[in-house]
Amino acid sequence: MTFAPTAPRTRTATPPVVDTVAGFAARLDEDRRAGRSVGVVLTMGALHPGHASLVRRAAAECEVVAVTVFVNPTQFAESADLDNYPRDLEADVAAAADAGASVVFAPTVDEMYPGWPVPPATTVSVGGLGERWEGVSRPGHFDGMATVVVKLLSAAGRCRAYFGEKDFQQLAIVRRAVADLSLPVDVVGCPTVREADGLALSSRNVRLSADERAAAPVLHRALGAGAAALVAGAGPDEVERVMAATVSAEPLVELDYAALVDARDLEPAGDAPSDRPLRLLIAATVGPVRLIDNLDPDGAS
Repeated sequence: MTFAPTAPRTRTATPPVVDTVAGFAARLDEDRRAGRSVGVVLTMGALHPGHASLVRRAAAECEVVAVTVFVNPTQFAESADLDNYPRDLEADVAAAADAGASVVFAPTVDEMYPGWPVPPATTVSVGGLGERWEGVSRPGHFDGMATVVVKLLSAAGRCRAYFGEKDFQQLAIVRRAVADLSLPVDVVGCPTVREADGLALSSRNVRLSADERAAAPVLHRALGAGAAALVAGAGPDEVERVMAATVSAEPLVELDYAALVDARDLEPAGDAPSDRPLRLLIAATVGPVRLIDNLDPDGAS
């Protein structure tokens, strides 16, 4: 699938908001029939500059950019988390427009899951990839995520889909699902957007207190320490100990895991061949907020 770069666009008008699967699919089908390339950015709303960077990347490479805003109930284990998730469609549409979106797809839960609250009988589960790391702490999350991503991308049709590398396990699962199900989608991973102190942008960051926010960048520092240890010749176990020790120095942060993995399948690096791509993963609880981050030890993102 080939997409020629296009000139970056600035906001000219509020993009139309489509709320049905049929309307969304018809709109993008019409664009493709007119010869326009399509880029898609899937979100759960609460758009921040990290999301905007994905939309801008899509707008630079595609002639039409669709942004989806859907708070997916099937990937929340706790109903309280779902109820408390921030929702402001007007603000999300404005942010998407500012970044270059052409259309916003904002379906209801009933539109995406007819018969809700009865869950769909058919779901998508990516074996192996979804069972480690976040999959342990958030059972069912990745099945819910993969199911809605496949539904949204199936409605979007042939396109380029842009995902942030901050959720690296999610990105790996999406790539595998798209390949295994032969979806006509080119999945594009985009570098993590960070605050000046290294904290990865996330809609969860707004829930941090001032003291917790000051402590949260320790995740990025731990990843950096792990990368430095790896470059210095440390083995996987030592790299992980270095990351854990960095986090342990911050009393407001409780580590879940710090791991060096094969970037392709997220298996622990162990004694695998030294020429494979690697990724550093970390997850921790800061106050009441669970945060994740990752780093390419070669320094890409």
